[in-house]
Amino acid sequence: MKATVSDECIGCGLCESTCPEVFVIGDEGIAEVTVDEVPEENEDAAQEACDNCPVGAIELA
Repeated sequence: MKATVSDECIGCGLCESTCPEVFVIGDEGIAEVTVDEVPEENEDAAQEACDNCPVGAIELA
């Protein structure tokens, strides 16, 4: 599974607090994905971050 963050990100930090193994708030104040592929053991947390993103900026495929 791959994760992406769109330009809609507002940098609230929910994704980073939910799944820090995959998401981090970068220097520009918006979320960045830190892995090429979401590790299997982090898929549930990444899905939770996606589902709870207040602006729907996270996509998993």
